[in-house]
Amino acid sequence: MKYVLLTILLTLLTACAPAFQPPTVTPAFTASQTLVPTATQTATATPSQTAIPTLSPTPDPYFAYTNDYLRSRTYGGGKIEFVEVMEQNLYFTRYLIRYPSDGLTIYGFANIPNDGLQHPVIIALHGYIDPAIYNTLDYTTHYADALASAGYIVLHPNLRGYQPSDNGDNLFRVGMATDVLNLIALIQTQSGGTDPLQNANPNLSGLWGHSMGGGISMRVLTITDDVKAAVLYGSMSGDEQKNYEAIRQWSGDTRGLDELTIPVEALNRISSMYFFQNITAAVSIHHGMADALVPMDWSVLTCEQLKALGKNVECQYYEGMPHTFYGQGDEQFIQNTIQFFNQYLTAP
Repeated sequence: MKYVLLTILLTLLTACAPAFQPPTVTPAFTASQTLVPTATQTATATPSQTAIPTLSPTPDPYFAYTNDYLRSRTYGGGKIEFVEVMEQNLYFTRYLIRYPSDGLTIYGFANIPNDGLQHPVIIALHGYIDPAIYNTLDYTTHYADALASAGYIVLHPNLRGYQPSDNGDNLFRVGMATDVLNLIALIQTQSGGTDPLQNANPNLSGLWGHSMGGGISMRVLTITDDVKAAVLYGSMSGDEQKNYEAIRQWSGDTRGLDELTIPVEALNRISSMYFFQNITAAVSIHHGMADALVPMDWSVLTCEQLKALGKNVECQYYEGMPHTFYGQGDEQFIQNTIQFFNQYLTAP
């Protein structure tokens, strides 16, 4: 009886239990499925790296003409060559010279006093002349000779574009200013040698500039401290906008066209009047009151700007004198010029 009951119980338990089935395994990812990240995965996922070109800043096309650049670069290199004697008189010997300037060859002349003593050096810069008719012994030779006779070594560069000098980039006449800055550096390295510059005093250098040469001189004064005194005679403006509007008018729309396309922002970095605070030289301004070419107001404004900055400046205006002086007015100007240089270019 006991075995019968046990058999019946086992039969009932077997009938009530579910049939055993193996677990179904679902793969996490199959080739036919697209993997979609969860919200957490989306927030922290690293995006695929697509190659993005690096853009270089657009070069400033006017940087090489700015005061900042001109003050930052170096000048000189090479040598002033004394090619031949052009003239000799009681007071000085005139030589034809040439020197390198940023890859160009610049010609000019040098007046060297004959006494064998040490002398200050003045660089004389001519005004605008049609390059087609220019001659090395131009109208400013008259002034260079007067300074040499008064005991100064005078170097008068033709500047680029004036034969037989080479031509080169000269936007805003910055190239010509560079020719002057290179010449100043060469005088300093060459003084005390064996050539005719052996008696040049490198610590006493002056600038003399008429009209265009005055404008070039102003730029040079804002760049270097090596010039101790400068004469500006019937000078162009320190505002290049004024200069090139006038040049365009004077030339009948044949010159100054490129300069007038320059943005105002660039002009402000190029015009020397915005950098008059850099000037350390004593400055003497001279202008004819009857100048029908370069307005006397330009020199008056330059004078006022320099005075407002506390610079060492004197200003003289000549009644009845045109753009290039003559007669008694010219004699007075030369006398005033020599007196000024004697005051500031005399060794202690």
